[in-house]
Amino acid sequence: MIETLENFYQQKFNWMPDNLKQDIGHFNVFRLEDCLGHGSTPVKYSRRDFYKVSLIRGKNRYHYADKSIEISGSTLIFFNPSVPYTWESLSDDKTGFFCIFKESFFTEKMRGNINELPMFMPGGKPAYLLNKTHDKRVSQIFTKMLDEIDSEYRFKYDLLRNYVTELIHYALKMEPSETLYQHPDANTRITAIFTELLERQFPIESPSQRLSLRSATDYAEQLAVHVNHLNRAIRLTTGRTTTEHIAERIVSEAKVLLKHTDWNVAEISYCLGFEEAAHFNNYFKKHTQLNPTSFRAI
Repeated sequence: MIETLENFYQQKFNWMPDNLKQDIGHFNVFRLEDCLGHGSTPVKYSRRDFYKVSLIRGKNRYHYADKSIEISGSTLIFFNPSVPYTWESLSDDKTGFFCIFKESFFTEKMRGNINELPMFMPGGKPAYLLNKTHDKRVSQIFTKMLDEIDSEYRFKYDLLRNYVTELIHYALKMEPSETLYQHPDANTRITAIFTELLERQFPIESPSQRLSLRSATDYAEQLAVHVNHLNRAIRLTTGRTTTEHIAERIVSEAKVLLKHTDWNVAEISYCLGFEEAAHFNNYFKKHTQLNPTSFRAI
C-alpha cells in the first residue's frame, strides 16, 4: 500500500505530530542516523503520499521506478509521490539528512507546479552526486533546517520552504550524474520516460487501485507525442513494440496478484483495467497459455 505520513511516523518513531491531521502542508527534517539502527523498519519499495529530499552518504543501492542504481559517496536525491522507490545500504557508514513535505507545503505559497521541476518530472534526473564541497554546502542547508524546525520563529515555515528551494536550485546548477541517466538520443529519452510512466502504475496495492494507462495511445497522450512516433522510438530502442512492453508488465503484475493476494479474479481484472473478467481471462491466457484460475492453482 502507499506509505502515508501517518505510516512513516508510526513505523519510524511510534508517535505522530499533534498537528499532522490539520497541517496539510506538513514539513519535517531529520538526521538519517536518528532513523536507522536497531529496530528500525526497512524502507519498502512503494509510493509515498509525500515528497522527500535526502542527502545519503556511503555505499547504497537505490531502486527508483524501473532503475536500480548503486552509488558510493554522497548523493542528493529527490523522491516524489508518483514514483515507487526504496534504498538499501551496502555499508555501515550510513549518515546524512532528509526532509519530507506535502505538495501543499509549496503550492499554497508559490506559483507553479512542483512536478514541473526537472528532478520531479517523468523521466527526470532525481540523483545528484556530490563532491566534498557540494556535501558541505548541502549539509549546511539541512543543518539550518534542523535548527529552524524547533524554533519559535513565527515565519519559520516560510524560511524552511526557502531552504528546500535552495536545495533544488543548488542541485539544478550541478550536472546530474551522467553515469546514471544517459540518454544518447531522443528515441532513448522517450523510451525512458515511457518506461517510468509504465512503472508508476505498479505495484497494485489495493483492490480499489486501477490502471489508468493501458494502451500505446494512452501513453502517447501523456507524453504529448503522436502514437506512431512513440511506437517507432520504442521499437528502435528496444526491438519490441509499445504494446508488447505494456502487455508484459500487465501480465507480470497479474501473476503477482494471483499468487500473492486472495483477491478474486474479477477484482484483479478490475485493477488491471479490464471492463469484464472474461476479457482479462482471454488476455491472460493469450500471453501465458493458462487461464488465471489454472495459473493460481499451480
